Amino acid sequence: MSAKDRHFTIFETVAGWCGIAWTAGGVARFQLPVSDMEGAERLLLRRMPDAVRADPPVEVGEAIAAARRYFAGKPTDFSEIRLDFHPQDPFFARVYDRVRRLGWGETTTYGAVAKELGAGPEAARDVGRAMATNPIPLIIPCHRVLAAGNKIGGFSAPGGSDSKRRMLETEGVCLAPPAPAQQSLAF
Repeated sequence: MSAKDRHFTIFETVAGWCGIAWTAGGVARFQLPVSDMEGAERLLLRRMPDAVRADPPVEVGEAIAAARRYFAGKPTDFSEIRLDFHPQDPFFARVYDRVRRLGWGETTTYGAVAKELGAGPEAARDVGRAMATNPIPLIIPCHRVLAAGNKIGGFSAPGGSDSKRRMLETEGVCLAPPAPAQQSLAF
């Protein structure tokens, strides 16, 4: 695919500057918010260096509007946005398809995704790798996939686990530390 086939734009949300890249097949990359426009562009182009800046077509404009609504705290569904994340490892593609069906405020775990896909518990790590290399975070909501015990787990986006926690809190998900298994005895 040549540069003339890959396009991007940078846009502002209440959470910071985001980037989105697309092809004729759909959205191909998404950059979660960072503090400045130059940083968003640099991070987006790091993974799609041959993309050229362009005005977004209507369909991509709708994805941008949805991202702005999301970061403004409004329940948003990204499941109908057309994506182009090919070529992709077949297992990762299945993981992304499953995770896309998670709705606003709904979470699951790496192990649960592996099980739903018919893989054994050892595949939870592969699910984690798919989430860590997700080219279209937010639209493929990898932030909704947690570690065992509903722990936050890792997050490869800027801000790491703190960003993941903020995104989940935006959706009303609170991951408070678990209550102690045993209460201390007062004598």
